[in-house]
Amino acid sequence: MSSAQIPNIVNNPSSTTFAPKKALVLGKFSRYEFEKHRNPHSSEEELIHSLESRGSDYKSLLYHHNIHIKNRDHIAQCLKNRNIETKVVNRFGYTEELINWADMVITSGGDGTFLLAASKVKNSKKPLIGVNSDPTRSVGYLCLPKKFSDRFDDALDMMLNGQFEWQFRQRIRVILESQNASIDPIELHDQQLLYPEFRFLELEQIKKPNVSPNHSSGMAQKRILPFRALNEVFIGESLSSRVSYFEMSINEAERFKIKSSGVTICTGTGSTSWSFNINKLTPQCVENLFEIINDECFPSNAQLSAQDSKLIQKITERFNNSLIYSPSKLAMAYTIRDPVVFGTNFQSKPRDFANKIAVKSRMTDAHIVIDGGLSYPFNDGAKATFEMHEEDALRTIKLNS
Repeated sequence: MSSAQIPNIVNNPSSTTFAPKKALVLGKFSRYEFEKHRNPHSSEEELIHSLESRGSDYKSLLYHHNIHIKNRDHIAQCLKNRNIETKVVNRFGYTEELINWADMVITSGGDGTFLLAASKVKNSKKPLIGVNSDPTRSVGYLCLPKKFSDRFDDALDMMLNGQFEWQFRQRIRVILESQNASIDPIELHDQQLLYPEFRFLELEQIKKPNVSPNHSSGMAQKRILPFRALNEVFIGESLSSRVSYFEMSINEAERFKIKSSGVTICTGTGSTSWSFNINKLTPQCVENLFEIINDECFPSNAQLSAQDSKLIQKITERFNNSLIYSPSKLAMAYTIRDPVVFGTNFQSKPRDFANKIAVKSRMTDAHIVIDGGLSYPFNDGAKATFEMHEEDALRTIKLNS
């Protein structure tokens, strides 16, 4: 199937006819490759010494790097065995031109590699399939089941035989209106290549904005950002100890002012990730509530029983499960983190669902961060609108197994 034929699938999203002719495989940027890239002029002996001085195990990094390479090559060979023209790239070779060339994109890595790939897939026409290259070290929620990690030929045959369902993961569109709306984002993951003391993450080559984040000149520009958020968007001050101050409107209701630790806006895909961990309850919290309720309502029977402990666990799980929703649901879930409400008339819910969210910055060194990696300046006076549109969804595959 050529790229020109792919839109026919979109017109009939229930169809599972899939006969790709060209595939692009994006391999994981391993920790070993990261260290080699950061020290391009070092010999292998010098690299070993540098790693050991920081308490890292060179042999372990090389071992797991080879696991990723083996998985990537296994995927490529499976595709070639079925006469599918295949190109293999790393993060530096993952270009829009090659994405447009391919009928489908396959990632060999974990969720980070999948998110990197998704960031450049513009619409719902191009299938993206993730393979967990090392399931012993990561879950790979966005990838195929781990049993297919070393049996991609089985998964591929199921796809070619129509034994799958299309799954559309909704994404967040960001419309930014500011004096710096036209600049390129800072790629936070790439800063690992400049600042070795930072924790290792993954993305692509260094990109710096062509305007200082605090630079103000000319009229405000309005722009739909070229990247869609698959997991979540964060809005807040860059320095975590500084209070984030902004105005906010939910579903075009009256705007309110709020101080907080920032705002996260997630998708159904992201509802299992950062947003979940911000909002989840622990059994200890529920137990403390039970103790208070017992003490207030049933003072003569305040002691928790073993049966109550099971109930506490059940209630905890039920609440936490309620935070998760379908990736295909056309709705955003927002959380105002640590809202400062004392002495204010704050009436809105700090956590809820929304179809449209508008935020106006009253901050001094703030950013909008997409999927934890792409950062846009968002300082005083800047405005952003967050929406979901069907055509922005990411097309993935769910195998019937």
